[in-house]
Amino acid sequence: MESIKVGMIGYKFMGKAHSHAYRDLPMFFPDHLRPEMKVICGRNPEGVAQAASQYGWEEYTTNWKDLIRRDDIDLIDINAPSDVHKEITLAAAQAGKHIFCEKPLALTLQDSRHMLEAVEAAGVKHMVGFNYRFTPAVLLAKKLIAEGRLGDIYHFRAWFLQDWIVAPDFPLVWRLQKDIAGSGAHGDLGAHLIDMAHFLIGDITEVIGMNETFIKERPLPTEMTGLSGRGSNDHTVPKGPVTVDDATLFMARFANGALGSFEATRFATGHRSTNSFEINGSKGSVIFDFERLNELQVYFTDDQDDVQGFRRVLATDGAHAYSDRWWPAGHTIGYEHTFIHEIAELMESLQEGRQPVPNFKDGVKCQQVLEAVDLSIAKREWIQVSDL
Repeated sequence: MESIKVGMIGYKFMGKAHSHAYRDLPMFFPDHLRPEMKVICGRNPEGVAQAASQYGWEEYTTNWKDLIRRDDIDLIDINAPSDVHKEITLAAAQAGKHIFCEKPLALTLQDSRHMLEAVEAAGVKHMVGFNYRFTPAVLLAKKLIAEGRLGDIYHFRAWFLQDWIVAPDFPLVWRLQKDIAGSGAHGDLGAHLIDMAHFLIGDITEVIGMNETFIKERPLPTEMTGLSGRGSNDHTVPKGPVTVDDATLFMARFANGALGSFEATRFATGHRSTNSFEINGSKGSVIFDFERLNELQVYFTDDQDDVQGFRRVLATDGAHAYSDRWWPAGHTIGYEHTFIHEIAELMESLQEGRQPVPNFKDGVKCQQVLEAVDLSIAKREWIQVSDL
């Protein structure tokens, strides 16, 4: 097997990111299975036709059920809104297709567990889209922790800050509707922070949180795409209720004894997409900010007193993950490369006949923490994650 035939459902923000990764992978990872971009699917005929032409897909369709039934498709890529993840996954698993699904895996923990059961029963390979894991600087942080170079881990603090919906006249796009998105900043941004914590530190055992929806109603949209939307300038246009959180904060304890704090908000004015974490250990600390994704700030306690302090490490040379696939040392990579690395892991796992990482088990574990935080907010008390 030299290639994998891909059918992709969804064509906007994540559809473009995934398409770019499928197109570029063979150039930089020629030793991996080659993804064949067979069919792209979307509900809007004009929109999906344009995407097929622009992104380089062979065909397009508006019927995902027909796509899944096709014998010439090996992998189903799901990056449509969260409310359809479960239905498509169950159908794809029953059809024996491998599945790559964007996060959050489902609207609820129960649904995510159902999805995991379905793919395991079908014996197909499955992956969930936590692309930030594949940033070389993040993998350097992982390496420092795994090798014990930061010592015992005491603190993990993480924040994902955006401001794209601060304006009260920003329209009621689907990400602000619970029946479609599942949750707001918590499930969209917080899910990435939770997965990063699981990846770097380990299991979260208990949580307590709080949230807020700052703007309760918004104008109904006339157009939506990706993270943007358009509404009417007519102030008499009807409004609808915002049914998700604008911001969620929570504290956590980890199984290894570390403490965690998490903040996800779309109301941090001036922050376009500040996705960051800091880890403090007995021997050192690291700080990462995705807006400077090629850098990791590193501190070691055993440095000489006269040079102690955080140092800037540029994770682009031969000592760092994926560096041999890209450019000469010092030549940086960008957001889109995390998706190429993600697809590289998916193609390599299919080539080797193993489950990719992260997979639906990681998606369920993330969903479990998301719901534990929601429950803690409702009850105003600490919640044991294992109780869910």
